[in-house]
Amino acid sequence: MIEITASVFCTSLGAFLFRREIIPRSFPNLLGRLLYWLGVPLQILVLTRKSNLSQSIWLPPILTIAILLLGLGLAYVSLQLLKQLTQYRSVSWVKQLSDSFYPSDRAEQGSFVLASILGNTGFIGLAIVPAFVSQDYLVWVVLYGVTHNLIGSYGLGVFLASYFGQTTTNNKWKAAWRDILRVPALWAFALGYYSKPWQIVSFIDPLLQAIVYLVVPGAFLLIGMQLSRLRGIQNLRGAIIPSTIKTFVLPILAGMVITCLGFPHETRLALVLMSGMPSAFANAILAEEYNLNRSLAASTIVLSTVLLPLVLPLWLYLFR
Repeated sequence: MIEITASVFCTSLGAFLFRREIIPRSFPNLLGRLLYWLGVPLQILVLTRKSNLSQSIWLPPILTIAILLLGLGLAYVSLQLLKQLTQYRSVSWVKQLSDSFYPSDRAEQGSFVLASILGNTGFIGLAIVPAFVSQDYLVWVVLYGVTHNLIGSYGLGVFLASYFGQTTTNNKWKAAWRDILRVPALWAFALGYYSKPWQIVSFIDPLLQAIVYLVVPGAFLLIGMQLSRLRGIQNLRGAIIPSTIKTFVLPILAGMVITCLGFPHETRLALVLMSGMPSAFANAILAEEYNLNRSLAASTIVLSTVLLPLVLPLWLYLFR
């Protein structure tokens, strides 16, 4: 309850400050870049240093990557189906449907795909899921969160954001791979992993933790600023399909596959809950960094977060 209240307050504050022009119009871009280059990498570094990564270290990342690819496949199929609808524009209701839901430009398509794949595993996931999973399986939750942030948000996510956002680059694939190698979160994970045995000066860890505590409020402030750019309910229509994929379709398919593979129910529940987290704040950060559709990124975060309390009891009932 405290986390929800704080998130609502920070989001409202960001929207208020931006709408009233109390802060410069360029501040969201600056805040997004600070989170991308400093805040999130520090969060991953601290999480990696504190996590026990010795138990089944290879299996959770593999399953996490498989779920990410499953989400990518669902997003691709959805885009193709919506594109097919645009070919039947002679029927009035089909024309209206395609105009409402199909992302026509590359920036909007990029935000659509990212919103369907990337989830808020770092804050909401690690805050909620441990309450429903036994202590023996918390390492699965942690490894899912780390892998999702590392390979998903700032690996595959950066690749896709770079591909869809850099419209002036001739060799998009080469540029995307180059951007992945420059992602600060990758280097932060490596530093956190290899520095676990190091003895750090006593005041450094609390200082890092204090900085990390600013990441989540900063992300909510950024969401509020981006939401203040929305104009009416029309901006939320495009968020319905990616939000549904992220919070409903993806976790139920992941749960079915994991069940068929014969994993224990605790493992299955942990992975289903983490895969069904709302669209990630990273979508907003990547939208700022790579000039994707900021309104769609913000609205999918809001809509998928609203859907979470509705679908959470369903996952507990089906997969617990």
